[in-house]
Amino acid sequence: MNQIISQIALLIVPVLLSITVHEVCHGYAAFFFGDPTAKMAGRLTLNPVKHIDPVGLLVLFITGIAGMAIGWAKPVPVDPRYFKKPRMDMMWVSLAGPLSNLALAVVTAFVYKQFGGALSQTFFYPLVIMAEYMIMINVGLAVFNLIPIHPLDGSHIMEGLLPLKAAYAYSKLQPYGFMILLVLIFTRAVNVVIFPIISAILSILMK
Repeated sequence: MNQIISQIALLIVPVLLSITVHEVCHGYAAFFFGDPTAKMAGRLTLNPVKHIDPVGLLVLFITGIAGMAIGWAKPVPVDPRYFKKPRMDMMWVSLAGPLSNLALAVVTAFVYKQFGGALSQTFFYPLVIMAEYMIMINVGLAVFNLIPIHPLDGSHIMEGLLPLKAAYAYSKLQPYGFMILLVLIFTRAVNVVIFPIISAILSILMK
């Protein structure tokens, strides 16, 4: 029990920072393409409370303790009617979140490689563990959110890539996406697809 509590304590900052940056980047990308909705909703903030989805956060902590962090935050509101090219702009807005997580993972991995070895022998060892979690969580979030199932970012990217008629047909699955996603997570079916990808990226960043 004490070990789990310690893991949760070390996960808090990486988890909250990762989901916050993810959502803020969505919001700023939408604002860049002309949509002020996220800004008006107060979502262009680094206050993590504004971005937390209780279920997604719980899943993230559980899978983080297990060693492969997947989860989600409260989606930033986006109104494609403001976009000049709605399908293409929405695709870039959706991609901004996973890309921000990959960027965080790469930057943290660089710092980890430079200072992790020295700090691991000092009082600052917990920071080394937090950096490891930071890398793992951000890679997990990036890959997980690219799954093309609603409401994940990958679904909007898929809609932007598909021909118009196929994208319209695909969008009809949206009402069922969340339930499909939960079934895939809790039956561990999603693990078969994304965990090898996550493991491969982590092996590159942390070796």
